Amino acid sequence: MSTRIEHAMEKLKKTGVRMTPQRHAILSYLVDSKKHPSVDEIYRDLEGNFPSMSVATIYNNLKVFLEAGLVRELPYGDGASRFDAEMSDHYHAICSNCGKIEDFEYPPLHSVEKVASEKTGFQVTSHRMEVYGLCKDCQTITKH
Repeated sequence: MSTRIEHAMEKLKKTGVRMTPQRHAILSYLVDSKKHPSVDEIYRDLEGNFPSMSVATIYNNLKVFLEAGLVRELPYGDGASRFDAEMSDHYHAICSNCGKIEDFEYPPLHSVEKVASEKTGFQVTSHRMEVYGLCKDCQTITKH
């Protein structure tokens, strides 16, 4: 079992959340996934091992993980939120064609939060940056 999953399980335990087999499967899936899955993708990929697990179960568990600070929700314009268990400061590159999302490292832009706060009077708590373009696969497809 990965250290990230063990850490997440410990964090849930401290908040009084019991680790069920479904919860463990969803959490493991998110930690191991690099594709920032939607609820439907999580359901589709796990239903073979958990035929009694519903989409509602996944939503409810994601809510628990969000509240515990174990995942972040990435709401996008297509109406389907994506979920990311990588909680370090990072940004996302998103394919305008297929919707693939990839993480990339860049120094956190905390100065943007400070400027936004000063200019608007908002108490800024976070920010999100995305860049859009064509992933390698879609570039190859469009060249043919």
